[in-house]
Amino acid sequence: MKILLTGVTGYIGKRLLPLLVENGHEVICCVRDRTRLYVDPSLQDRVQVAEADFLDPDSLSSIPLDIDAAYYLIHSMSSRSGSFQDMEQQAARNFRDYMNRTPVKHVVYLSGIINDRNLSKHLESRKQVENILSDGNFPVTTLRAGVIIGSGSASFEIIRDLVEKLPVMIAPRWLKTRSQPIAVRDVLRFLEKTLGDERTFHSNFDIGGPDVLTYKQMLEQYADVRGLRRLIIPVPVLSPRLSSYWLYFVTSTSYSLAVKLVDSMKVDVTCRDHRLAEMLNIKPLTYKKAVSLAFRKIDQNTILSSWKDSMISGRLSSRLSKHVQVPNEGCFKDRKERKVAHPEIVMSRIWRIGGETGWYYSDWLWHIRGFIDKLSGGVGLRRGRTSVDDIKSGDTLDFWRVLLADREKQRLLLYAEMKLPGEAWLEFRVSDNKLIQEATFRPKGVWGRLYWFLVLPFHYFIFNGMINRLAE
Repeated sequence: MKILLTGVTGYIGKRLLPLLVENGHEVICCVRDRTRLYVDPSLQDRVQVAEADFLDPDSLSSIPLDIDAAYYLIHSMSSRSGSFQDMEQQAARNFRDYMNRTPVKHVVYLSGIINDRNLSKHLESRKQVENILSDGNFPVTTLRAGVIIGSGSASFEIIRDLVEKLPVMIAPRWLKTRSQPIAVRDVLRFLEKTLGDERTFHSNFDIGGPDVLTYKQMLEQYADVRGLRRLIIPVPVLSPRLSSYWLYFVTSTSYSLAVKLVDSMKVDVTCRDHRLAEMLNIKPLTYKKAVSLAFRKIDQNTILSSWKDSMISGRLSSRLSKHVQVPNEGCFKDRKERKVAHPEIVMSRIWRIGGETGWYYSDWLWHIRGFIDKLSGGVGLRRGRTSVDDIKSGDTLDFWRVLLADREKQRLLLYAEMKLPGEAWLEFRVSDNKLIQEATFRPKGVWGRLYWFLVLPFHYFIFNGMINRLAE
């Protein structure tokens, strides 16, 4: 089949793409920014990329009309401007209207469990999207999932941050809310097996694992898997705002996402039944097994996707290509060069920079800068990086976003997502056995210029040490 895959740069979409190709399908990947999509060379013969934005109907002409089936994996929960509900519904209407022009035989939509009468804003929005898609001239199947557990998933990483960092937790009362977590590999199995199955047409199904757990029990069972002892004390005094700040400062989540997560965590998300699992002969994994498998992927450095690499985790909302051309006019620059005897060794060090490896010099100063960024509402350093030794365009790298990662041309270009009175780039490249490290800052107003001169002594100290270590 020829399948349209939307949301392919997201957590689920990145993992679903290779499975669809392995099953013999031809996949059209619909992305707003093709520079953010990496397709493994082994898949490229059966993958076509269409650059389109479902908030812009005129851009949809790049999508082929001969579509057999489609996955709708678009969410706008991270929107910081306007109403994400309006954006989600507008995108769904444009998708529906375009699909009406095609011979599509089946659309599968991944949504959230929406059985509670008092829905959060984002779950209510998912329900509205489901209704919009159901008005199309094609069969729709909606899979409703709650907490998804897997290496790199937002829920797993938040639980991981809390348990690994806090021996004692004074936690909000929503820890008593019930959920039915599901392993990411089970979500993918449901998505695969549902496609084209006429028994699922014009229906919605809840999908979840066998365990119904409170958030407190999920934290405790995670601690059991990791061999940790943790004391968790729920208290009723933490307001939604304080709960959001609690998540924001302890975990790697952004504040805007923390607000929406707290809003959702007040609502029970348990399955009505397991009829789809029985219909498709799927036996979902237990919560503890899902956590164990997630850590196996982490230990093997084989994380296929992470929520941190989506735009939801940072402040860059426009296309990467708009920032790849580093400006010169009106900018301050810190350029350093060093001769290198072994360029490939240097590039290997650059390709491992950040995350657990650190920044090669005065890491404590980098962490102080990350803490200050968190205090000012930025992303901080906690995002780390998805892979220890591999970087792709669009990935997060602590408080940077990777704009360009070209190992063959020996160039890495980063864009700052920290809170700044301006814009900042950091570039590494090797040319003619010479390592060039260049920091560029384009200030915004007087405060931007003042900021540059205030941090200049620290830059001199840090950037000198960093390039010396890289070039050793």
